[in-house]
Amino acid sequence: MHKHLYKYLIFALLGSTVLSCKTGLMKQSTSLVLADQKADPSAKHLLMRIKEIPKSGYAFGHQDATAYGMGWKNDGNVYKSDVNEVAGDFPGVYGFELGHLELGHTQNLDTVNFNLMAKLIKKAHKKGGIITLSWHPDNPVTKNSAWDPSPAVSQVLDGGALHPKYRAWLIKVADFMQSLKTQSGKSIPIVFRPYHEMNGSWFWWGHGNCTPEEFKTLWKETFEFLTVKNNVHNLLYCYSTDAIKDEEEYLRYYPGDEYVDILGIDLYHKNSTEEYIRLLNDNLTLLGKIAKRKNKPYAMTEGGLNMVTEENWWTQVLDKNIADKGISWALFWRNAWPNHYYVPFKGQKSSADFKQFESLPNVLFLKGLKKIR
Repeated sequence: MHKHLYKYLIFALLGSTVLSCKTGLMKQSTSLVLADQKADPSAKHLLMRIKEIPKSGYAFGHQDATAYGMGWKNDGNVYKSDVNEVAGDFPGVYGFELGHLELGHTQNLDTVNFNLMAKLIKKAHKKGGIITLSWHPDNPVTKNSAWDPSPAVSQVLDGGALHPKYRAWLIKVADFMQSLKTQSGKSIPIVFRPYHEMNGSWFWWGHGNCTPEEFKTLWKETFEFLTVKNNVHNLLYCYSTDAIKDEEEYLRYYPGDEYVDILGIDLYHKNSTEEYIRLLNDNLTLLGKIAKRKNKPYAMTEGGLNMVTEENWWTQVLDKNIADKGISWALFWRNAWPNHYYVPFKGQKSSADFKQFESLPNVLFLKGLKKIR
């Protein structure tokens, strides 16, 4: 009898601790000031969770994790991911892409249906995951893809010839963001990461294709159009560059603290392993210094090694060099084709190491992340 009573008291105590922690995060989040001063409580709570993550480690993320994978595509009747098939858990962070939403298409540029995407976002949120959305809008001047670097920014800014057209594009983005609600009608918070890798020259908003001042104005006008003109209040704004040489390069296009909630950087393993290890350490240390000074959370917003060609890449190359950097998450790119994938699938050579990676106490897949509420 006493033993059972003791057990009951322990469980009750644990339960109240979890409950008070949850209430604590919710309570603390109400006093947070976001870039969007009218931010929804859900967005504030998400930012609080993101700030809390580094106390336990970092979250694992994957682009299009539940939309498709190696040899399968979600037809609306399945809920699976290559990550879960290998590691036995889903990612904590889910990346999705809005490109072609602006054109009124039913599918995005990676052939994911937008209605299905909304359902997958709602499901991931309900399970405790974090959602981040990137946007590669077509070049508004040439009507080619985002990867057409022909200058366009000056024409979409206020006063530019294509400003009305671009505003119509942004209304479609606003409508989609506002449609993301839970079953009870609450807004689903999203980390919005537009115009990324602007320090590279491959996008129409990138280096050499617009001036830093034009880029900053594009960011501010987008922010104001969504928040002020269209009442979109469920977004956290994430500024993310490609790999950098120094702090000056990181901040060259930065629109200002009042327009940004989260700092990010995209770090891909392109050359030798030694070089990537150096890149991770240099860039994430640098990002950490900038973020701490600005009191903002930060993340590795994209990255990975295509086809994960090294057997122990997850534990020996990745985790060893990012575990102590204070990032909130690391998101790996999509599993698109047999020669373009960034997380293992069943039978892939890094699968065993990936399972070991998932079991590390500092690496938060969905089960670990959903405890941070």
